[in-house]
Amino acid sequence: MKKRHGIAGTLLLGAVLIWAMNTPRFAPMPITEPLLLAHRGVHQNFNMARVETDTCTATRIHPPTHAYLENTLPSIQAAINYGADIVEIDVHPTTDGEFAVFHDWTLDCRTNGAGRVRDHSVADLRKLDIGYGYSSDGGLTFPFRGKHVGQIPMLGGILAAFPDTRFIINIKSRSAKEGSQLTEYLNARNIEDELITVYGHQTPIDVIQTSNPDLMTMGKQQSKTCLKAYLALGWSGYVPKACRNIWVPVPENYTRGVWGWPNRFESRLAKHNSRAVLLGPHTKARSDPAIDTLEQADKISPDFAGIIWTNKIEVIGPHLKAASQAD
Repeated sequence: MKKRHGIAGTLLLGAVLIWAMNTPRFAPMPITEPLLLAHRGVHQNFNMARVETDTCTATRIHPPTHAYLENTLPSIQAAINYGADIVEIDVHPTTDGEFAVFHDWTLDCRTNGAGRVRDHSVADLRKLDIGYGYSSDGGLTFPFRGKHVGQIPMLGGILAAFPDTRFIINIKSRSAKEGSQLTEYLNARNIEDELITVYGHQTPIDVIQTSNPDLMTMGKQQSKTCLKAYLALGWSGYVPKACRNIWVPVPENYTRGVWGWPNRFESRLAKHNSRAVLLGPHTKARSDPAIDTLEQADKISPDFAGIIWTNKIEVIGPHLKAASQAD
């Protein structure tokens, strides 16, 4: 009987220690405000249910409430005006040494052009109407056609126009060579490392991490490996190697399983030069989870001081600012 009581006592003590090590109650309180990340800037949102890699999302937009199109200079400026601290953009190499800022792999869906973005020169891309393919009524009307000719920007132009803005760059490639190209491109422009994060497929991200260890990254495979390892081992306070010097995306419906969420988890990451990124709930039907509703925004812990990823900065930004001022 005494032996059983001894085992039970040891297990109870272990449980209490694990709780004490991971409860946010005893963790340092955040000294900074969370950062808002505007995915695609201010853009036309669309029905995201069952979106595949080849889905033409421009043909399934919601009825427009504003005139902005993603990955453009006006879109980025609008996102900043709505409170974005970081803006997400997508890049492809051009045939003449630039990086075009455009989401899709091909031009066919959104523009009056055709073919892969990377097979075109800067001059070719600047002839296109990037609002050509957008429709909210199945192709009966095209509200942006003819209004956004020549608006595909180049990465150099964006960095020059917004020299103090933080960007997260999605490298739309699985090529190690293009990882090197992007690193050389950024280095040649003397962009401060703290202003840039690069994310995408792990192959180019690995190259970027090797060639410029000070540049923050968020590789898709590394992020998954990090979160899985931390969910398994984080109770001990251990931060897996995969979680170091990166942004760590965490879907909202996973946060209950993240040891020490939010502020103890964040303080552990900070010791390894990493930050937490809060996404919307991950589901099989949602390919692009983000904090996009006021209900989701209101559920964010007041102790969270990481990065909030949203597709609707025009909605979430003013709402969170007003809530912060009310507090």
